[in-house]
Amino acid sequence: MPERDAASRTRVERRLSTWAHGHLPAPAYEFLAFGLKMAWASLYAAIMLALILATKWLWQPGWSLARYDFLTLAAVTTQFLLLAFRLETPREALVILIYHLVGTVMEIFKLKMGSWAYPEPGLLKLGGVPLFTGFMYACVGSFMVRAIRLFDMRFEPYPPFWMTALLAGAIYANFFTHHFIVDLRTPLMVGTLLLFWRTRIHYRPGHMVLWMPLPLAALLTSVFLWIAENIGTLTGTWLYPGQKGFQLVSLGKLGSWYLLLYLSFVLVTLVHRPRPRHPADHAR
Repeated sequence: MPERDAASRTRVERRLSTWAHGHLPAPAYEFLAFGLKMAWASLYAAIMLALILATKWLWQPGWSLARYDFLTLAAVTTQFLLLAFRLETPREALVILIYHLVGTVMEIFKLKMGSWAYPEPGLLKLGGVPLFTGFMYACVGSFMVRAIRLFDMRFEPYPPFWMTALLAGAIYANFFTHHFIVDLRTPLMVGTLLLFWRTRIHYRPGHMVLWMPLPLAALLTSVFLWIAENIGTLTGTWLYPGQKGFQLVSLGKLGSWYLLLYLSFVLVTLVHRPRPRHPADHAR
């Protein structure tokens, strides 16, 4: 990673980058840098998924602390540790807080509408929703803001902020209103393509500058979120109506995650505004 963005990285990230660059040939460095940075950006999400899997197989019904409550306490503790050890910046924590609030409000509504259920007991709940679920949404925001920083992502051309905010508001509203009026999911997907079809994400795994269309990046990320959601249902942490045993979540949920990613991205831009390419990169 070039010196110009070195100040934006944590101490651990700088040490990892320096070590990899000094010990690996250029092609291997670029390939492994991409994988390592993706894994590092997913740190919070990986910890939460590991806790969900581990507690599923280890937790006993007779224990005084409910599994849901432990997951909530573990999520809060993890957040404080990431900040204390400077593995996460305060700005990233702010994104997590915003997304936690947005996700919790939607969870409470969806639970009341019977969209899914949390079958286990717990004390740390709000409106019947375990509080750790807000952190699961926040994992998405955490991944995005960390990936933007780690890959020194630049976005060109980027639509006017008011247009992206209007689209994000419509997406969020549709998660509520589709229970009462027509579902606008398909028109909203078309809207994301019309607004962002020219937007390219320019990113830097190591020293090379690569690019990807923003809608394609959103689609690929939604696939990984769908896989993570199947981990949640496999462990019985949450269940959809009629779901029994190990049953894959409907592929139709990919559309929901795809739209949710745009909402997530706009929330991230509230504290991490999209930047254009470096002038030196235009000459490449």
